[in-house]
Amino acid sequence: TPEEGRVILTDLFHFHELAVEDAMSALEFPKVESYGDYLYLILHRIDFKAPEHCFRTHDVDFFLGPNYLVTIHSGESRSIDDVCQICQRNSRALGEGAAAFMHRIVDSMVDNYRPEVEELGERLDEIEEKVFESSSASLAKDIINFKRDVSSLRRVVQPQRDVVGRLGRREFGFIDEQIAYRFRDVHDHLVRLVDESMFLQDRITSLLDANMTTGANQLNSVMKVL
Repeated sequence: TPEEGRVILTDLFHFHELAVEDAMSALEFPKVESYGDYLYLILHRIDFKAPEHCFRTHDVDFFLGPNYLVTIHSGESRSIDDVCQICQRNSRALGEGAAAFMHRIVDSMVDNYRPEVEELGERLDEIEEKVFESSSASLAKDIINFKRDVSSLRRVVQPQRDVVGRLGRREFGFIDEQIAYRFRDVHDHLVRLVDESMFLQDRITSLLDANMTTGANQLNSVMKVL
């Protein structure tokens, strides 16, 4: 239960009450904070159980110490499960240390964004074709829903890019040079995702304007006939 989790984090691990409060809350945006002998991070994973054509994420909380990693998340996490299976097959994976273990999880989480972003691009292509064929109230609703999904993507990947960037710059003592290189690679992936999200945002804004113009032209044609 949430209360049991709170007790474990405060009484067993002695994590700061503010970090525990954030970890137990329903939704927080990506960030990283240093509490001296450990780091507290919030990152986001893809919600694979979201309805079709709906972009949604869940936060994953990390407490990283010199020789331990504590994760907190709701439901199942495909990335954490996949990394745990790798560690079961390859004992050397855990031998690299807690920071390397966290990198494996974060890298997998970011990789899972790629197919979702590609699906957004395909959805946008379909909407674009419909806009130039005709205008309708249902199409305007599709555009607004898509715009909401892209906004959700940007709200997550932009701060997540900054968080991972700080890990790659070795601002924290738990991240050695070798692991920092790995986080910089993840940061590069997030930079591309941010660029793509901005491109999608620009395209859907233009399509919204085009759909409104088409609708206005159709209305003018009807008025002329009347």
